[in-house]
Amino acid sequence: QVQLVESGGGLVQAGGSLRLSCAASGTIFSINIMGWHRQAPGKQRELVATITRDDTIDYADSVKGRFTISRDNAKNTMYLQMNSLEPEDTSVYYCNAAGIYTRSGYFAAAWGQGTQVTVSS
Repeated sequence: QVQLVESGGGLVQAGGSLRLSCAASGTIFSINIMGWHRQAPGKQRELVATITRDDTIDYADSVKGRFTISRDNAKNTMYLQMNSLEPEDTSVYYCNAAGIYTRSGYFAAAWGQGTQVTVSS
């Protein structure tokens, strides 16, 4: 069983910063790729950023230069530093992990429950 728990969301003014964390629990040996997605009301879920186990990183064009994704493999934790936040960044942010090897076996993917980020203008 793998659980992903996000934290760090909240309310911030435009131009401000937030740091999201995603912790994977369970006896985990490795996670191939982790990522952040977001979904605003009435919109489809979109990919924000991904990071592989060897730190290959990709960002959505809308967040390049403002957001920074990172991970600590020893802690099975991923982070998203969000700077210069805009009202358009308001969404529920979800953590995702894929290719998870644990003591209980292999899991293709897992999702967190989401954390709300609200940016006021």
